[in-house]
Amino acid sequence: MSDSNKKVAVVTGATGGIGFAVAKRLGQDGYTVVLNGIEDEEGAKRVAELTAEGITAEYYGFDVTKEEAVTTNITKIGEKYGKIDVLVNNAGGLGGRSRFEEMTTDFYRFVMALNLDSVFFASRAAIPFLKKGEHPSIINYTSNAGWTAGGPGAGIYGTSKAGVHAITRALAKDLAEYGIRVNAVSPGTIDTPFHAQIKATKPEVFASWANNIMLGRLGQPEDVAGVVSFLASENAAFVTAETIQIGGGQALGI
Repeated sequence: MSDSNKKVAVVTGATGGIGFAVAKRLGQDGYTVVLNGIEDEEGAKRVAELTAEGITAEYYGFDVTKEEAVTTNITKIGEKYGKIDVLVNNAGGLGGRSRFEEMTTDFYRFVMALNLDSVFFASRAAIPFLKKGEHPSIINYTSNAGWTAGGPGAGIYGTSKAGVHAITRALAKDLAEYGIRVNAVSPGTIDTPFHAQIKATKPEVFASWANNIMLGRLGQPEDVAGVVSFLASENAAFVTAETIQIGGGQALGI
């Protein structure tokens, strides 16, 4: 199969953690994977790792919060391959913690940009190329915080993720006529470098988190990658506007 016939997946924030696991899984599924990130050295390492496994991969370094950079790069990717089949808006994060009373406008804008603007910028730029894709879809990331409004100091994170939940459904409505499906995943507590500090300094606290999860363990990046793989596939051809919780039952509380 020549590269031009391969399906193309773009994964933002893919130089580590869940994003890299997703890129790797889609590569194993036969996609050409385009990784995005802001750490160019990591990006090069990750592409080398995937290439060594026989996966066609490349890296584009740009900041998903910057409108012009997102538009320019997504357009370049789309024009290079003539289409985009899957856009995975994986980039995002807590951005820090702040209570509302002392929250700066800059912090508020940064967290909203990281989690919500990024989805809008990347999706808007990708739509013309998704229209040319095969069984095209967009997969976003929300969080239980979108329902619970987040823990102490994570209120604006929760607010941004509630926005992702809504924009996922709004995009699904908007793009249904083109056969473009839009879904979201909502990962629970996943064992990634994101939690490395607490794992190293308070291993007992880290271990205790599993007690709040029905299945009795933390998630692995591959648990998320498997669901993203399903949502991108023809097996999910009649699934759109949905959010799948990947938390081992954590959302229900025990």
